[in-house]
Amino acid sequence: MISSRNSAEALIQNLGPLDRRVADAMRAVPRHLFVPPVALACPDDGDEHVIDREADPAAWWEAVYSDIPIVAQLDDGSTDIRAASGRHTSASSAPCIIARFLEWLNPEPGHRVLEIGTGTGWTAALLSHIVGAANVTSIEVDPVVAEQAAKNLGDAGFQPHLIVGDGAEGCPSRAPYDRVHVTCGVRTVPYTWVEQSRPGAVIAAPFMQDFQTNFALRLVVTPDGVAHGRFPGLASYMLMRAQRSLPGRQPHETENKRHLTTRIDPRTIAYAPIGADLAIGAMTGLTAHGSDEPDEDGELYRMWVTDPRNPDTWAVMDWRPGCEEYEVFQVGDRPVWEEVTDAYFRWVGWGEPDFDRFGMTVGPDGQRIWLDRPGHPLTGRLSGN
Repeated sequence: MISSRNSAEALIQNLGPLDRRVADAMRAVPRHLFVPPVALACPDDGDEHVIDREADPAAWWEAVYSDIPIVAQLDDGSTDIRAASGRHTSASSAPCIIARFLEWLNPEPGHRVLEIGTGTGWTAALLSHIVGAANVTSIEVDPVVAEQAAKNLGDAGFQPHLIVGDGAEGCPSRAPYDRVHVTCGVRTVPYTWVEQSRPGAVIAAPFMQDFQTNFALRLVVTPDGVAHGRFPGLASYMLMRAQRSLPGRQPHETENKRHLTTRIDPRTIAYAPIGADLAIGAMTGLTAHGSDEPDEDGELYRMWVTDPRNPDTWAVMDWRPGCEEYEVFQVGDRPVWEEVTDAYFRWVGWGEPDFDRFGMTVGPDGQRIWLDRPGHPLTGRLSGN
């Protein structure tokens, strides 16, 4: 007989030192109550595989109490999880990152918490244990996911206030909130979350500008109706549905395309420190990723830069050994590679600051990222530099 108590304790010990309230919540709220009987385990080595509680209960249990994310839905439910291939659209995040976010959030008993993205319901249950279920409001956009989360929570003995809807709108009828816990990635922080929070409230969210690296964001709301904060660590989550990238188009579908060259090795950008990723993404609004798999012509590093809001704007840069200049294939009128390299060398000129020197302010007029202090926004050249 497998003991959930022993499994939970082993997981907690594996996570290292935790805040006492977070550790107590993980002991009191077993993860297995919130994982589907058939799901997709996603270990760090990339070997994604289906786990089936009925077919192989030992493997299912081992995955549930490992420090890995477990995907519960593919392609918004249109693909069977047993296919093990598709866009991940709902999951139980890795326990380590859940614990970190709860520590950054620092909820206290009695705090009123707004959670964006109920998912499987596990974090709503953990929060309910810490602050009291009556103080937790959790919003889920997907009705099927929300229904299963409600069942999971009820079976576990928790009854937070659950809403099916767009998390970007918050829930003004239950405001003001002391904490806002966001379980989906955002490119833009909705001001409604700030507006519905009391002064001193904390907002913890995955900031997914997706220029190679993604970050955790921790904001504190001030009495003047704005929020300031910094990036305490790294985090990569599924994007909020309303903020997903538009689907790209293939080269043969696009008329406005050009072949160019660059003297700048694409790996200069691709292998730059993550402080550069944050700065470049903030200044350009572009996303990027790369691959170093060889093609039929031999050794190759390929980097893609895209505009997440415009499927007709992107570029591909190729590095091959022995080249003095590197190929750039550009689609659209926007010179995205030039923007990226210009932003990179601006970051170099500032002394190559690491990501922990950057912060964000969110107000009624939108959000801005800054270096060292709010008076140095990255939307324009920094004064004094």
